[in-house]
Amino acid sequence: MRTLIVAAGTMGDVAPYTGLGRRLQEAGYRVAIATHERFEALVRSCGLDYRSIPGDPEQWARAVRDHVGLHGGGLRTKLAVARLAPPLLAECGQGVLEAARQGADVLLCSQGVMPLVYSVGKSLGLPSMGVFLAPVMPSRCFPPLGLSQRSLGPWANHVTGHGMMYTTMRLHRAAISELGLKDLKERDRRYLLTRWPVWHGFSRHVVPRPPDWRAGLEVAGYWWPTPPQQWQPPQELVEFIENGPPPVFVGFGSMGPSAKRSERLAAMAVTAVRQAGMRGVIQGGWAGLRGKGDDILSVGEVSHEWLFPRTAAVVHHAGAGTSAAGLRAGVPAVPVPLLFDMHFWASRLVALGVAPTMVPFSKINEKRLALAVSEAVHNPRHRARAKALSHRIVEEDGAAPVIEAVGRIAGSDLP
Repeated sequence: MRTLIVAAGTMGDVAPYTGLGRRLQEAGYRVAIATHERFEALVRSCGLDYRSIPGDPEQWARAVRDHVGLHGGGLRTKLAVARLAPPLLAECGQGVLEAARQGADVLLCSQGVMPLVYSVGKSLGLPSMGVFLAPVMPSRCFPPLGLSQRSLGPWANHVTGHGMMYTTMRLHRAAISELGLKDLKERDRRYLLTRWPVWHGFSRHVVPRPPDWRAGLEVAGYWWPTPPQQWQPPQELVEFIENGPPPVFVGFGSMGPSAKRSERLAAMAVTAVRQAGMRGVIQGGWAGLRGKGDDILSVGEVSHEWLFPRTAAVVHHAGAGTSAAGLRAGVPAVPVPLLFDMHFWASRLVALGVAPTMVPFSKINEKRLALAVSEAVHNPRHRARAKALSHRIVEEDGAAPVIEAVGRIAGSDLP
């Protein structure tokens, strides 16, 4: 059976599906991942088929960083980012349709392309299912991700959650129309919200399944990225790790600061690490962060699965993928959220006791970051909580229930 996974976004939005894809492949499915060309080598190195969808996630991330740099992460930035969505989705749309036409029996998709993939599947007579990395479906337990940093109260969380879902569907209208597909009717929107199956790739120990979620919205457990074949850590990094105490990792992935602020942030991070009495590994990411000194090593792309267990703590942007990697490693965290779902994951790390506090990117300064790093590495409570949580989540098999669900929906009737 041919399974197509559609994933749009940055590295953290794509990499977990390599792990899910490999498990499906081992279960006898033929698996392809449709994503941006930047990730073609990653997908193929994991032994999976690759199909291209247009779009440059780095260019999009750069536009977001520039808005945050100019206006912070408030409403003005969120509205600007929302305006970027329709043309980006329209660009992706033709690629998604062509990827499905190349051969698929079942479509799986990440949360960002849900209405688009559902529409493509319906037009081709293919069943579809969500495989989400974040809890975006409405709940009374938390507000819509990216809208508010704290709960609005049960009723308001629920209402704004539904409002956000309908807004998301409207943002996809142009992309669906340009493909010549029928617009989503009210019954389609109702089906997506009340019956369409969605599995979530995070642990119930990190985000318990909301009790008000309807049947069909399930929490599977993490889908760990497949390590690229024949990957080896750089010798310089190996020697740095071996020649001293565990360092503090600092990296902001694809969502670091604008180029103008990256040098200042790197200097701030180096100072914070040193004030905590630690060494540091600074990952450049798409913002090109770099640190200098005998006690600091700058690195490019590196396996978090390999590096994080060898660190004293991880300072990161609180993206879903990086947060998961830190939890898996069982090390304390200092989340520095920018926007989108990052504040949600940062708040979970703090609530779980893995992080002492979050340091929002819009409010970051040398003193706040230094205090947070020092608390994370010197208070044993955070490492103890991180290790205990790691033991629980690595015992879960997040792919197993998804494999079973794919088999079930392959024979289901379309709405």
